Amino acid sequence: MTEEILINFSLAETRVAIMAQGVAQELHIERAVSRGLVGNIYLGQVSRILPGMQSAFIDIGLERTAFLHVADIWQPREPPGENGRCEKPIEKILSEGQNLMVQVTKDPLGSKGARLATQISLAGRMLVYLPQEKHIGVSQRIEDAAGRESLRSRLTALTPEDEEGGFIVRTMAENATDDQLAVDIAYLRKLWCDIREKARVSSAPTLLYQELHLGQRVLRDLVSDTTSCIMVDTPEAFHKLQSFAAQYMPAVTPLLALHSGVRPLFEQYGVEDEIEKALARRVDLKSGGYLIIDQTEAMTTIDVNTGSFVGVRNFDDTVFKTNLEAAQAIARQLCLRNLGGIIIVDFIDMDNPEHRQAMLAAFNKALARDHTQLTVNGFTAQGLVEMTRKRTRESLAHVLCETCPTCGGRGEIKTAHTVTYEILRELLRESRQFDALEYRVIASPQVIDLFLDEESQALATLSDAIGKTVSLQAETSYGQEQYDIVLL
Repeated sequence: MTEEILINFSLAETRVAIMAQGVAQELHIERAVSRGLVGNIYLGQVSRILPGMQSAFIDIGLERTAFLHVADIWQPREPPGENGRCEKPIEKILSEGQNLMVQVTKDPLGSKGARLATQISLAGRMLVYLPQEKHIGVSQRIEDAAGRESLRSRLTALTPEDEEGGFIVRTMAENATDDQLAVDIAYLRKLWCDIREKARVSSAPTLLYQELHLGQRVLRDLVSDTTSCIMVDTPEAFHKLQSFAAQYMPAVTPLLALHSGVRPLFEQYGVEDEIEKALARRVDLKSGGYLIIDQTEAMTTIDVNTGSFVGVRNFDDTVFKTNLEAAQAIARQLCLRNLGGIIIVDFIDMDNPEHRQAMLAAFNKALARDHTQLTVNGFTAQGLVEMTRKRTRESLAHVLCETCPTCGGRGEIKTAHTVTYEILRELLRESRQFDALEYRVIASPQVIDLFLDEESQALATLSDAIGKTVSLQAETSYGQEQYDIVLL
């Protein structure tokens, strides 16, 4: 399946859509004011150590301190242990006020700070450089055993024993020449030298290295053998990407093209409509069925419904076909919305065990195209499919939307009747605590209208009971749940 990559540039925002079969499969958005931090390297300062959690908070110059767990601290040992990780408690490794070079492995999410590691890695086009390790690995996605061993041998020959650091061979290097590998090695080693020198002359906290911007990362990470075209919609960005590609990845240069259509790039390819659909709770299926996707802090739930699809043979076939279509749609929505963490899918119940296995196999096959690490645990005892998808950045909804100021994210608001009864109870409480001459209720027009009509008798009865006058004031700027009681 061939893919097209569309890159939409503006002064404040870069958007990338990966298209397959004419439909957006992935969306990536980066804004200048909130650029992602994953991959950035900082000289930080240990602000607090928590021995009970075996973790530390590191000040790297952001609004919230970042989080470092002992498992993410790289320490050389004699003899070196697995992954170079230490077994010492964190209080024996770090001390408060200590300067520490760290790299962000996970962006801040919600109320949580960024996640850090002390093992540094620098990604190039062909290789990932590990300056603290003397190790050469090969990406698991290169499946040919002979090819893997050949790449390891070639890279060993290109890296003398007296030079520090190790490398991981990326999938892009599968057909790379020795010259291309050598260029990547030289670039990454020079980059590491520059970072170390900046750390030597800087005081914490400071940014030592910032990851490439989204357009450049797309060329480095997302272009594959299946990519047929990379369409860019602004001449300035096109020429910058051409220059970047010519220097670091010449093979990508012929794929770059400048969009010359009259209509905006994302509009012409239908991406704007796909973004709107990806923000909706309901996703309609072609068969007439639909998905309901609810994203919460703890997990994401996806419910599959047959809707108007009644099938042509029997109910079991109808359910099976709806679930098969839903499996494809869910795999796409996970990428499109960048949903992560725990995901629970409630497929329509299937009594036929063969249908269950066939559907699960189809779901796993659809998920295999996902670039993000995920695990499918199969059906639970309740017939739900439980899975996890690695969360490294905010979901599309969290990037583009904010919590509704009216309902506070609940999706519902109290009825006007409910609010009027709350106000009546509050008036009674206030009258027992404070001796005011008059009470003024300020609320939304809907609530005030109820007090003037259906609930006028209840308000008059309360006013007589407390022996005070209650006046009403409608405030159009108030939401239905908002109100104030003023003592005069």
